[in-house]
Amino acid sequence: MFVQQPIAILDSGVGGLTVAKEVMRQLPREKIIYFGDTARTPYGPRPAQEVVRFTREIVDYLIQFRPKMIIIACNTATAVALEDIRSRVDIPVIGVINPGARAAIKRTQTGCIGVIGTEGTIRSGAYELALKELSLSVRVISEACPLFVPLVERGNFRSNETYETIRQSIGHLSQYPMDCLILGCTHYPFLTEAIAEVVGSRIELISSADETARDISTILHDKGQLSRGEVLPIHQFFSSGDPLMFKTIAQQWLGEQIELTPVVWQVPTIG
Repeated sequence: MFVQQPIAILDSGVGGLTVAKEVMRQLPREKIIYFGDTARTPYGPRPAQEVVRFTREIVDYLIQFRPKMIIIACNTATAVALEDIRSRVDIPVIGVINPGARAAIKRTQTGCIGVIGTEGTIRSGAYELALKELSLSVRVISEACPLFVPLVERGNFRSNETYETIRQSIGHLSQYPMDCLILGCTHYPFLTEAIAEVVGSRIELISSADETARDISTILHDKGQLSRGEVLPIHQFFSSGDPLMFKTIAQQWLGEQIELTPVVWQVPTIG
């Protein structure tokens, strides 16, 4: 009996759904196993060693499904745990920082790029390093936005509180000549409408989801592992915290993607 090897996607919560949605769109035959660590979100304020431990625990859990690839769809975990996880498994492991940096370098005209992310991601300097490796002349403006992830995890995308929080956090960025702003946390695309209103139409918002899905496609094609055939995959979503809130946000965000394919919702025992 043929058993389809899935793509495993992990995140500190619902943010990685932005990557999952793009994978479903670009690679509709691929089965996804998703783990959102909603019980321990946010990762941004946590010490690096704790984020590494959490990421290891999730990967150890996901390995039972024999994935052909692991996507760390959390910028904080990518920044501090990517190389550690790569050293522990014998399948490709992809993060979301390099794809986001590449997308921004392709699109900037002024050479000034903004990055917003969690405290952990900004503190790591990972985006600035990735951008400088692609262009030595690029100017990077970084800002930590620790209040954004809790808004998203509560499903609070467009309230007055949301707009005011965003204005107070990044309203000052308009003083810089940036023309691209990297949403350096996979939770932030949920707030795209509000962020765009605050920063204005002059600044293009960059999400790493599209570029990450392209990387996945390229790697699987090169390894001859792209799924083929007409059988639709059955995706599985795991949430370590409140399954109702997670499911509500996931169904709202993924929309028709999960209407087209069966989904199994589960609460794992981990940690």
